[in-house]
Amino acid sequence: MDIILLERVAKLGQMGEVVSVKEGYARNFLIPQGKALRANERNLAQFEAEKAQLEARNLETKKEAESLSEKLDGQQFVVIRSASDAGSLYGSVTPRDAAEAATAEGFSVDKKQIALMGPIKELGLHDLTVQLHPEVQATITLNVARSTEEAELQASGKSIQELAAEEEAEAEFEIAELFEDIGAATADDDELAPREEEAPEASEAEED
Repeated sequence: MDIILLERVAKLGQMGEVVSVKEGYARNFLIPQGKALRANERNLAQFEAEKAQLEARNLETKKEAESLSEKLDGQQFVVIRSASDAGSLYGSVTPRDAAEAATAEGFSVDKKQIALMGPIKELGLHDLTVQLHPEVQATITLNVARSTEEAELQASGKSIQELAAEEEAEAEFEIAELFEDIGAATADDDELAPREEEAPEASEAEED
């Protein structure tokens, strides 16, 4: 199907261009979203009549998107999720979760603007693209962790594997300390034992 683009569409073309696309893509997405019109004489005439207004509106929304991009680009948002010790999530993080995390921090982001190839299923830092305008993008990072403390450690550059190794080393150290304390207590008991045996002998000597 031939359509007239009403705005720039990635991998298709610029505003005003007539391009051919699959009919389902045009009917189900481009036309309903206001991104295109079916290419015919009436719509071509309509586009030419409204071209100046469309270009002005596009320029205005582009400036707004650029302003938001300056604030949003490089931001990191924390998403708390349950996960296994190996870092696999019990579930996944979706574009909706990313949009809600950004919105909670005061940024107006819609899930449809989040470019995500597939659900996030692992703990860690994940970079995502936010399509704020056909010509404006921003990159954000989702810090997916099991707790705010873990998120802070990940933000400092530590991976889930490093955190797990540290926890294991700490546990081993605590166990070693525990055995040392038990050993020291046993040694103290051994030193005290003879004195306790000698005590009755001293009493007998006093009686004589």
